[in-house]
Amino acid sequence: MCGSLDGGLWATVTGVSGVPGTGALGEPFAFGREADVYALGDGKVLRRYRDGGDAAPEALVMRHVGRHGFPVPRVFAADGPDLILERLEGPTMATVLLDGSMSIHDGAAILAELLGRLHALPSLAADARPLAHPDQPAPPSHAAHARPLAHPDQPAPPSHAADVRSVVHLDLHPENVVITAGGPVVIDWRNARDGVADLDTAFTALILGQVATGAIAHPIQDRAGEMLDIFLELAPGDPLRALDEAVEMRSRQNTLSVGEIGMLPLAAARVRGVGK
Repeated sequence: MCGSLDGGLWATVTGVSGVPGTGALGEPFAFGREADVYALGDGKVLRRYRDGGDAAPEALVMRHVGRHGFPVPRVFAADGPDLILERLEGPTMATVLLDGSMSIHDGAAILAELLGRLHALPSLAADARPLAHPDQPAPPSHAAHARPLAHPDQPAPPSHAADVRSVVHLDLHPENVVITAGGPVVIDWRNARDGVADLDTAFTALILGQVATGAIAHPIQDRAGEMLDIFLELAPGDPLRALDEAVEMRSRQNTLSVGEIGMLPLAAARVRGVGK
């Protein structure tokens, strides 16, 4: 799951549409390993990446999946390292798992179903419809797309055939799912792209494995192994076939420490059922 990183803030950046620099925004009300989130009022937040970069590809994916009915925050604008997004009201899945208001089984089932729904959408490449210009009205909020989740005992829909490309998130875990009144909504789309569905599912399993083995410190560690086992029973496709690729890709992510990278083989072994 995501924790914070030390580092300087962007004190002089003027973001999207005249949004002030970080110093004028005060303290972020949420943060992860790469970005800080600031309240803007009027139901909007500013997500600002500390390392700069271009948030436009992330906005493109979010608009694409949102247009196809996937639960994602509405995107108002994107420029440079800044995204202006709909503010979501509700705790993260990690929070409700920790306080006991959501069961481990239900959490695993929600992750599995979200992946199944995502992988059933048209890929970015296959969808030829042009994206709306940022100045045109944005699509409806995620709430318009909310629908009841499948019963937790039902498996997620099957994934596409092994090599069919779909939209993949590549960072779906309990800290990146917000439980709103309209249902779960997926956040943090920076890694998202077209890819193989099984790789996406393998990423989720690997992250749960990292937490279960203590490779990533998180309060949910004691229950993460149970969640991983249930997730693997319900998850779409065959994540184990893509696990080695997920390990290799995750080892190149600069958001992980040297120690976390060194424990990836242990996490992968736990996904394969070793050391249960």
